[in-house]
Amino acid sequence: MNNLVIDLTHGGVKIAISLAKTGQKVLAYDIYNTLKADDKQMLENHGVKLIQLMDLKNFKGDMNVIYPIHLPLSPDEIKSMNPDLNYTFKTHHQCIKELLNGWGEDILKIEVTGVKGKTTSVFMLKEILIDENPLILSSLGALLYENGKEIILKKNISITPANIKETIDLAYKISNPICEISKGIVESENLKKYDCAIFESSLGVSGIGDVGLLLNIVEDYPIAKGKSSASEAKKQVFNCKTVCIQKEALDQYYADSKHEKVNSFSLNDQSANLYPENVHYDLNQSIIEIIYNDVKTISGNVVSGKLRLKTFAPGPHHASNVLGVVLTCICLEIPCEKIIRNIQNYRGIPGRTNKKTIENSIIIEEINPGLNTEAIKESINMINNLNDYYISIGGDYGITCEEIDEEKLSKFLKTLDHDLILTGDVGLSISQKLSENYDFIENPQDIYDLAVKNNKNLLFIYRSDYREVSKR
Repeated sequence: MNNLVIDLTHGGVKIAISLAKTGQKVLAYDIYNTLKADDKQMLENHGVKLIQLMDLKNFKGDMNVIYPIHLPLSPDEIKSMNPDLNYTFKTHHQCIKELLNGWGEDILKIEVTGVKGKTTSVFMLKEILIDENPLILSSLGALLYENGKEIILKKNISITPANIKETIDLAYKISNPICEISKGIVESENLKKYDCAIFESSLGVSGIGDVGLLLNIVEDYPIAKGKSSASEAKKQVFNCKTVCIQKEALDQYYADSKHEKVNSFSLNDQSANLYPENVHYDLNQSIIEIIYNDVKTISGNVVSGKLRLKTFAPGPHHASNVLGVVLTCICLEIPCEKIIRNIQNYRGIPGRTNKKTIENSIIIEEINPGLNTEAIKESINMINNLNDYYISIGGDYGITCEEIDEEKLSKFLKTLDHDLILTGDVGLSISQKLSENYDFIENPQDIYDLAVKNNKNLLFIYRSDYREVSKR
């Protein structure tokens, strides 16, 4: 059988090479024409043949097509190139699950997806599970923690399914630089240095998780040129052994789901398995009192109880992430005492929600490549005393599938009495819909300097990759 791996931009190179190492025949199609010379050479070294879709007419027999879930081509469009082939189709996620079959049977595995809050939740889980020396894939990098110390495996890495395997492979190489990874799967289990793995995924999960956490679908944005949606992609979370999911998303998108172990959480719906009895919000540490009922764990137990915790969760959207994380840990049968103790150590992360002080100014950063209209509104709403703050909104477009509804956002901004500063391409575009009551400052650093100079606090909301902002 021939395997055709489509999309070499979003992890296809890793998948193609992994398949080739198993001895299978592998073809690859670079749909976006982004293949780098060194990747091309690696593919050639492993016997992977690059083709165009029209070349399918030259093949006979079986063709296993491996495609990203956001592929802008339909199966029928691919089949039309050669209707006589016997096609099977599987996503990159499904292929990664097969390549990792048998891996990690003795470790806790968590996969995290959702429209918002993925990276934040991964690092909250990291704090709670720090004693397990977690292996992490997140939008901030592939990381390994050993005795509390962070080891950077790879800094610039995307959260595509192929990079789950890349992260695992990197961890083995750092454990033993001379070890060989053959046959497409990781071998030599005795080299393992971690007892849990936490993988962030943008569009669904691979299904290898003992627990799959779906945080929310605050906006069901289109993917695959409108042929699919975020909710459809994230439905893959039900391939995990146990599912933790926001109750509102479960009811709206997955009410017909058939899964024996589904646990829900909600800020407002007390019919969820886990919800807050009370939340006291604070910009430093919020206090959340939680009730959980009939939670199904990975071992088949059903548990109920209460707990009270303190952590960095300055607004409702952060508190919702906390609930998802706590529910995940209860499903994993992590003792409540450990959850309560360790989640206090979460202080926010650079590149997402973060609070710091510069001289007399409190700086709250909300920097996120997937920032959208609802996230901006929630960030502003978490500030009680807007008169004490500059509100800065800006950033870049074309980073993720989601975009900003500028009409909706501009109407919201017009209802507020605040000092608004716009910046970047996003800010410039919004400014065209606001007639007055804003300043435009091109350089983000100048905004920080202005706040410090005037002894004013700053809420800095910026749609971008934090790594790029930090270079400015």
